[in-house]
Amino acid sequence: MREYRRGVLVKDDNVERALRKFKKKIQESGLLDELRGRETYEKPTTERKRKKGAAHARWRKKLRDQQLPKKLY
Repeated sequence: MREYRRGVLVKDDNVERALRKFKKKIQESGLLDELRGRETYEKPTTERKRKKGAAHARWRKKLRDQQLPKKLY
């Protein structure tokens, strides 16, 4: 298990800004996604299907981005 050490310094008693920075760091680290994934048990077949579907969607997006734009006339 990875150890998460995230900290934010509070400058000039600006707690709101520090909280926003902390939330951003947590989101970027993927900690929230991991916690949400562990909330309920997911069968191995369901996990494989979900990951395969996500990979297929990424592939379609990559192909779509590589296409030339449609003619606008």
